[in-house]
Amino acid sequence: MNAPIAARAAGISRPLLAATGRAVLVWLAVAVIASTVRPLDTGGLIAVTLVATVWLLSLRAAATSAPYALGAWVPAAIGAVTGLVCVAAANPIVPDLRLPHGTLVIMAIGVWLSSAAWDSALERTARRRVLVVGNSAVANIIAAARRGHRVPFEVFGTLTAAPEGEIAQPGAAVLGDLAAVVEAQQPDYIVLTDPESSAEAVDRLLDMTDHRFRVASLTSFYEHVFGCVPITYMTPLWFLSLLHVRQRLYRRPAKRIFDVFAASVGLVLAVPVIAVLALFIKRTPGPVIYRQTRVGEAGRRFTIYKLRSMGVTAERPGEPVFAQPDDPRVTSVGRFMRRTHLDELPQLWNILRGDMSMVGPRPERPEFVAMLEEEVPYWSRRLLMKPGVTGWAQVRCGYATDSVSSAEKLSYDFWYMRHNNLAVDFAVCTRTLLLALEVLSPRQLRLRRRRPASGDAVR
Repeated sequence: MNAPIAARAAGISRPLLAATGRAVLVWLAVAVIASTVRPLDTGGLIAVTLVATVWLLSLRAAATSAPYALGAWVPAAIGAVTGLVCVAAANPIVPDLRLPHGTLVIMAIGVWLSSAAWDSALERTARRRVLVVGNSAVANIIAAARRGHRVPFEVFGTLTAAPEGEIAQPGAAVLGDLAAVVEAQQPDYIVLTDPESSAEAVDRLLDMTDHRFRVASLTSFYEHVFGCVPITYMTPLWFLSLLHVRQRLYRRPAKRIFDVFAASVGLVLAVPVIAVLALFIKRTPGPVIYRQTRVGEAGRRFTIYKLRSMGVTAERPGEPVFAQPDDPRVTSVGRFMRRTHLDELPQLWNILRGDMSMVGPRPERPEFVAMLEEEVPYWSRRLLMKPGVTGWAQVRCGYATDSVSSAEKLSYDFWYMRHNNLAVDFAVCTRTLLLALEVLSPRQLRLRRRRPASGDAVR
C-alpha cells in the first residue's frame, strides 16, 4: 500500500476545519440576531462570545453522544435546545446579555440551522477512510453496504493474518504490517472482523503513540455508520448489551410518559381526520375500524386497530398472505391511507392501553411468527421490546413483504433496541411525518405512477 500524502493532511485538517467552521457560523448566528435587539459594544461582543461558546459546548456534547446514523440535524437540534436552556438560565445574570426570550429562541434556531448545515456539507464532501483487519471478504460487504446507504466512508485496504504454518505471499498485506500501514495511510476507522486477529491487532494498536483513529468491531461499525446490525455476523453475546449494568433505568418510564403525551395529543388532532376518512371507507362494504390479533412484547397477543384499507374478502380465513405492490385488494382510499400511514391512526388508542409504544418494532401477525422465527435468525428477540406504531426500521426500509425483507427490517429493529432514547424516538416520529407529507408532493406522485409502491403484510 502506498501512502497518499493528501490522506495524512486530511486526517489532520478535517477536525480543525470542522470545529473552526462551526465556531464561526455559530458566533455569526448569535451576533447577527443579537444585533437586531441592541448595538454590540465591547461588553455585548463579550456576551455574544460567551453565549456562542455555551452553544458550541452543547453541540459538541450532543454530537458525541448521539449515534452517527441519526445524521447531522438531530444532534444539532439536541445541542441547540440544551444550549438554549443554559443560555436562558444565564440571561438575567449577565449584564450585557438580558435579551428577550423570543430572541433567544430565534438564536437557538439560527444555531441549529447553521451548525447542522455545516456538518451536513462536511459529511457530503469529506470521506472517512476505513481499514479492515481480519476477514478480507468483509471489505466487499462493507463497500456494498456503503453504496446502499450513501455514507462518506470508503474501504481503502484489508489486512489479514497469514494462515498458520504458511508464509504470506510476497506483497500481500498481512497483520504484521499493521503499524506501518496505519502510520502511512492514516485511516479514520479500523474495523476488526474476527476474534482470531482482533487480539493481536489490538495489542499492536495500543503500542502505537498516535491514536488519531477509531477502532470498532464489525457489528459496532455497522451500528455507528449504517444504523443497523449485520445479523449474519451477530452472536448471542450481542444481546448482553440490552442487559448491561450501565443501562439507564429511567428509560422505560420516560418512554411511557412520552408515549402517553404524544398519543393523547395525536388522538385529539386525529379525530377530525378519522371522521373524514371514515366517510370514504364506508363507500365499500365492511367496518371502518379493522381489528386484528398481533404479537407484542414477550409474545403477548393483543388486538390492533386500523382504518380498513382492504376489502372484507382480502384473504381467505386461515390463509394469511403478504400484500404485493399495487395489490388489487387495496381500495382506492386504502392506497392513499397506506402511503401516508393514516390507516395507523387508531393505534394511538393501543398506545394509551399499553399494548404498543409510539416507536418500536412493528407487531407481526401470529400466523407469520412461526415462519419468521424459522427463517430469520434471532427474529423472536425483537419481542423483548414493546411494538410501535412507527419505528426506525419503517423510516429506513419501509414495510416487509417476505422473510428476506423481514430480515432487513430486523437489522434496523436491533439497532433501535440498543440505541432507543427520547431523542431517537422524536427523530423517528419527525421522519415519519415528513415521509407522510413527501408522498403528497407532485414529484412523488409522478414517481409512484411509474413504479409500484412497497407492499405491506395484510393488516
